[in-house]
This record gives sequence, structure tokens and C-alpha cells, in this order.
Amino acid sequence: MSSTDSRQLAGRRVIYSYPGPTPPPELLDTIRAGRAAGVIFFKENAPTAAGLRAAVDQLTRAAAEAPTGAPLLLMTDQEGGKVRRLPGAPELSAKQTGLAADPAGAAAEAGAGAARTLSDAGLNVNLAPVLDVFDTPDNFIDHFERSYSPRPEVVAELGSAFLVAQQKLGVAATAKHFPGLGSAVHEANTDASAVVLPVPLDELRARGEEPYRAAIAAGVRLVMASWAVYPALDAYRPAGLSRAVVQGELRDRLGFRGVTVTDALEAGALAGFGDAGDRAVAAAEAGMDLVLCSGRDVDQGDAAVEALATALDSGRLDAAGFTEAVHRVDALRTSSATP
Repeated sequence: MSSTDSRQLAGRRVIYSYPGPTPPPELLDTIRAGRAAGVIFFKENAPTAAGLRAAVDQLTRAAAEAPTGAPLLLMTDQEGGKVRRLPGAPELSAKQTGLAADPAGAAAEAGAGAARTLSDAGLNVNLAPVLDVFDTPDNFIDHFERSYSPRPEVVAELGSAFLVAQQKLGVAATAKHFPGLGSAVHEANTDASAVVLPVPLDELRARGEEPYRAAIAAGVRLVMASWAVYPALDAYRPAGLSRAVVQGELRDRLGFRGVTVTDALEAGALAGFGDAGDRAVAAAEAGMDLVLCSGRDVDQGDAAVEALATALDSGRLDAAGFTEAVHRVDALRTSSATP
């Protein structure tokens, strides 16, 4: 395999980000070369609706010039409530949705609203819904109202209602953060530092994973793994870097066949796992299909691509498994044309 081929394959597993309102020329060149799977957007990329749409149009034109011509995965976090990168629906938080008079109806409307907001901007993937089942009021996930309920069956029902309504309107949904952050205490933020969640295995599977069984049955397109460590499954590695979690739990035990995506590669929880390239390769070894380079730095994405390509060429990453991951991502891309 030539280095050019390996870099293109590697790039088809990387989500890029960039600073400010305008895609930089180097990112557009990377996309034209076929070395990017997609782009994640933040509020700084969308100061106005017209500006965001112009940026999306630039990125889409660049992707059309790539060797495969496949649509990009254009994504953001539009959960609802406090976690919304774009103005507009869904306005209710997950917690408010769970407390509504008709929670399932409110969840479905939130999912449809998210789809309309993203579609209007030209985006095709939402990094939502959150399926964490909080266990203590005002803990990390409950404080920001990102959990529907402390009851796993309620989270399962409402999360599935959200994602089904969203995906019916053509925007792929992402269930997160597998296998669940609902037991994280108030200060336990993987964006900032390492988090260990010593939940017993039977409880983790009964509470944390129940909403994922429902989401998988409902056809969710992506699952994001958490950066917390779960000693009951792997005492040494965060979930998104653990083959026991990604392959053993999510793929083999729960039967998920869609696209797996990491949380932010620059997260503080990964401070002990090397640089962006090291982390990207470790995630791929664990079975993650997409690497989320969300540091608003094109160089971060480039580093991930180079490291993945080198690991593929050296045989550190299995070629057959690598190709399978690329095919899963490509299938999502071709079925998620920009609205």
C-alpha cells in the first residue's frame, strides 16, 4: 500500500475542526485530497446563519472534488437546553423533556427540531442524544440537565424517541457517552482530567447500558464512547481506548454494527496517553471508527491522519479491520448527503 493510499484511508477516519468563521485553505486542500471524513462545528464557526451556510458550501464543494466525491459528515452538538451550538430547536434540555407532561412526545419533537435546525444549516450529523442515566441529583451529567432521568427505562424510551424522530428527517444521531457517565460526581469532567467510575459490572450493564440496547434496536447510526475509566471492564484504559469496552461490550455483547466515534481527542482525561497521533492510534486499536479532532486546530487532524497511516503501513493496525472501519464510515457518508 502506498503512503498516499494509506493517508487517504486514514483521513477517511478523521473528523477535523478549525478556528473562527471561515474554513482555512489547508483544510479545504485536505478535503479535496480525500483525507477527511468530516468536520465538527462550534459556536465560533457559526457567528451568523448565513456565515455558517457559506462555510458549509465551501466544505461541500471541496468534498465534491475529492477522489471519492463522498459527502462529508458535518456535525455539531445540538442536544437541547444549555448544550446547543446553533440557535434554535431543541430548546428544552433533556431533564426538562423528561419532566414534560408528555415526555415521549417532547423527546420526539426535540429530535425533529434538532434535525430541522441542523438541516437548515447544511449539517447531517448530531452528536446527540445523551443516554447517560444520572444516579445522584446535581452530579456532573444532571447539573447541566443533560440526562432525561435517573431511571434507565425512561432514558431508553426518550433517547430512542429523540433519535428516531431526528433520523426520519435525514440527520444521523449519536448515542453518547457509552457505557454511561451517569455516576460521575459533580466535578468529574473528562474534558478536564481523568475520571474513574468504579461501578459494579452488573449495575453498569443494567443501568448504564440499557438505553443503548434500545437505541441500537431503534437504528441509531453512531455511538460515542466516553473517556472515563470503568474498572469493571478495563482498569487501565478509558472506554474509548479499550477494546474490552468497544469491541467486547458494544460490538460483541450489544451487537452494534454502526459507526463508533471518539469523544474529543484533546480531552484532559487522555493526558497520560501521548499526543494526538498516539491517541488516534490507540482509539483505532480499541475499535473506534472515527477520531474526533475537535481542538479547532487543523494540525491536530493532520497529526491523527499521519499517525494512523504510519500504524497501518507498519502493520500495527490490522489492514482488514482498518478497511472495515473505513467502509462503515463511507457508508454513513454516502447515506448522509448534506441537506
